[in-house]
Amino acid sequence: MHHFLGIENYFKMKKVSFFIIMAVVVMFLAEAKVSEAVTCNPGELSSCLGAITSSSPPSTTCCSKLKEQKPCLCGYLKNPALKQFVSSPGARKVASACGVPYPSC
Repeated sequence: MHHFLGIENYFKMKKVSFFIIMAVVVMFLAEAKVSEAVTCNPGELSSCLGAITSSSPPSTTCCSKLKEQKPCLCGYLKNPALKQFVSSPGARKVASACGVPYPSC
């Protein structure tokens, strides 16, 4: 009888592992789909310029645009023309205020 309990537990663990793996795959695909849907356009962040260059807080529009452009931030950091703005203390302040983690690329 004990032998059958071992097999039953084995299959339960396999089912749990399968569901965990499937959940991770689904989350990965959902994240990839979101990233694919974003058109990287640094001009979309123009509403953040005032907050980046001054002490004023970012607007709601700025934060929503920043969240939309989040998958693009590493690309902006690798672009020499944009890096100075995206890596500035003001940009870090705005990202923090909007609840967008600053990327570590």
